[in-house]
Amino acid sequence: MPGPPVVVADDLTRAFGPDAGVFELDLELDRGLIVGLIGPSGSGKTTTVRLMTGILKPDSGQVRVLGEDPVHFRRETRQRLGYMPQHAVLYPDLTLEENLRFAASLYETSRKRRDDMNDMIEFVELEGVMDRLPREASGGEKRRVMLASTLIHQPELIFLDEPTAGLDPVLRRKLWDRFEELADAGRSLLVTTQYVGEAAYCDLVAVIAEGRIIALEPPEELRRRAYGGELLDVVFVEPPDLQTAESLAALGVGQAPEWVDRRSVRIVVNDAGSAAPAIVKWAQDRNIELEETEPYLPPFDDVFVEFVSNPENGSGTSEGAE
Repeated sequence: MPGPPVVVADDLTRAFGPDAGVFELDLELDRGLIVGLIGPSGSGKTTTVRLMTGILKPDSGQVRVLGEDPVHFRRETRQRLGYMPQHAVLYPDLTLEENLRFAASLYETSRKRRDDMNDMIEFVELEGVMDRLPREASGGEKRRVMLASTLIHQPELIFLDEPTAGLDPVLRRKLWDRFEELADAGRSLLVTTQYVGEAAYCDLVAVIAEGRIIALEPPEELRRRAYGGELLDVVFVEPPDLQTAESLAALGVGQAPEWVDRRSVRIVVNDAGSAAPAIVKWAQDRNIELEETEPYLPPFDDVFVEFVSNPENGSGTSEGAE
């Protein structure tokens, strides 16, 4: 039976001005899940993480992390956390390896831990550059050292603020594979990102804009909520005439079709699995040739734009990771 949530935020507010900060935020993170906090720069992602790690104190509302107020964490509780800030924080006169060794020494200095550190260096693909000073390293290399320092002590609860910023797509995918492995092993992760497409890797996605969570759903449910249903593309072999288009609209399988190009329309339907056969039969009964009738999965960048443009789509979202 799952235990209580590792993070619970209730009506959490920290304002820096009328339109800056985090406002009335409700969020839960259950053990073994990845929650993505997705939004544009300045939307409140970093402020949220700082409230949950005790760096900032809320103006109102409350947050409990591992059952404690983050502002008053016990030392033992802090050791169960991993926190990667948005910007690299490294000692300038220590090499990248020395920075990582220092982070490891804060928790344990056993032989196994040193072996773990070597494995971590290999994981973040920094072999051969660890003798560099931070000023000699690229931004991506410094962020990878920060990530390795965050994970080196195998924390139970991990806060990652823009962990993949500035990394190439291949390494970004590799990091998300590791995040999923950590969640499968029972770790809990809160990950902020501006790469909206990374929502697909999360168990639950919180879309934040102007300091407020406007949607909180599993990734696939986000698509449905953003568009009011599933999207189905119907592609004709030949451009249909007006009468054919009107007949398809009158079929009533979904909302009014929208033209994608001269031969294609996109329809919002409740269930693509049942709507597609109905459209195929409609075409067969009228001797209309279809090239394909396939569900369309919009990229999460487009989903995010829909939410930001129409925030009412986020109303009635779930309040936790169920």
